[in-house]
Amino acid sequence: MRNTQPDIITARGLRRTYGRGETAFEAVTGVDLDIAEGEVFALLGTNGAGKTSTLDMLEGLVAPSAGQVEVFGLDPLRHRAEVRPRLGIMLQSGGLPAELTVAETLEMWRGTCTNPTTADVVLAQVGLSDRAGVRVGSLSGGEQRRVDMACALLGRPRLLFLDEPTTGLDPESRRGTWKLLADLKASGVTMVLTTHYLDEAEELADRIAIMHKGAIARNGTLRELVDDHPARIAFDHPGLPMPPLPGARIDAQATVTISTNDLQGHLFELLAWARETGVRLTGLEARAASLESVFLDIAGGEREGTTAELIGAQR
Repeated sequence: MRNTQPDIITARGLRRTYGRGETAFEAVTGVDLDIAEGEVFALLGTNGAGKTSTLDMLEGLVAPSAGQVEVFGLDPLRHRAEVRPRLGIMLQSGGLPAELTVAETLEMWRGTCTNPTTADVVLAQVGLSDRAGVRVGSLSGGEQRRVDMACALLGRPRLLFLDEPTTGLDPESRRGTWKLLADLKASGVTMVLTTHYLDEAEELADRIAIMHKGAIARNGTLRELVDDHPARIAFDHPGLPMPPLPGARIDAQATVTISTNDLQGHLFELLAWARETGVRLTGLEARAASLESVFLDIAGGEREGTTAELIGAQR
């Protein structure tokens, strides 16, 4: 269900083309988005799906080749002076000067903000108060990501863009970041999140959009995305013809795979058949639909690989 708050971001028919003539490549092919105030919106995508180009347009870093985008009711590029003070942007790679200490880095960044909080406040938020005097180049990769987050929070943003915010973090720090983002959401901050951790999107996002080949393939709450997606039953082929399972799709290879929208009913029928025939269903697995199964279905087997490999931050 959509958040009933006013929309902070509205995009209609967004397109982004690189190059001209025969060498032109359309990375974003017509995206519509509505992101409400106080919402956490996860934008996922297969490699090269166009999500980074989409973010660039939403953040006002580049102009759309076609279409319109409004942030706080304004064009984020043409009205950058009005929009930018209310944004926080955490890029996938911060590129902060390695020679400066964490405290010096934040003070430098603080000077670019219109109405900043203090470095001490954001260091406490990201759990780096004890590292203020350490040079950025001496920090671990996960600690550097937390400095990136601190920079994004310095301006007390009302809209926060987070590009792979927990990459490189250990499990404890990752959970700490989730708690921080939950607290920010509770305070009314709107967030647009990209991540290759599907459990992160499941945990944090009110709504999720999955991009593929420059367009939004699916968009909705987690429940909306998985409810109409088939569950999966799999087991080693027992050497007998399969029982009829009306409404299910059965692929009886060396491993029998059954796709079903009635997991409980078809699993019950299958187990009853196995009991009646004396068949042992070795390797039996029954899995409800998940964000991962929806994502992999959209990816469509373009190439083999793990879910993390199929999700990218490429344009």
